[in-house]
Amino acid sequence: MIIDKQTIHKVADLARIAVKEEEIDALIPDMNKILTFMEKLNELDTKGVEPLVYMNTEENVWREDEVKQEISVADGLKNSALHNEAFFLVPKIIEK
Repeated sequence: MIIDKQTIHKVADLARIAVKEEEIDALIPDMNKILTFMEKLNELDTKGVEPLVYMNTEENVWREDEVKQEISVADGLKNSALHNEAFFLVPKIIEK
């Protein structure tokens, strides 16, 4: 496939990008190089090759969730502007 000015305009329209007329002459050889490379990749035999979702095969190792009392209620409320014995008090922001 050979890229021409009409194809550049169509691709730019589909990608929703603005391409100036003076940039088109520089884009044509670049896009032709990309297509030539893609045609070269199509020649490769990929039978038996698993498709990749991620580049590495590492899997996340998750730790078990453990409930811990890291901070006491009193320590948590220490720096709050308004609070009662167990809760933060905040201004009402939603009206009914």
